[in-house]
Amino acid sequence: MATLTIRNVDSKLKERLRVRAARNGRSMESELRHILSAALGGEEKRETNLAEAIRRRFLPFGGVDRLEPHPPVPIGNPPVLDP
Repeated sequence: MATLTIRNVDSKLKERLRVRAARNGRSMESELRHILSAALGGEEKRETNLAEAIRRRFLPFGGVDRLEPHPPVPIGNPPVLDP
């Protein structure tokens, strides 16, 4: 386990933390661990593959697998640039 030290905490914020901890039946230290865990605990579950994330996002709407690709668009010749 690591140890963290937080300096220069506003006294009003510290008091709010103390009250919140007491309300939840925890020490201030335990309350901070709980807050950090709740705030950062789900980040490991984030999707790393963008294509898979998009597919899962649209799955409830019928998915993207049945979409027809955009028809090819002819590309004209590039412009000739005079030196």
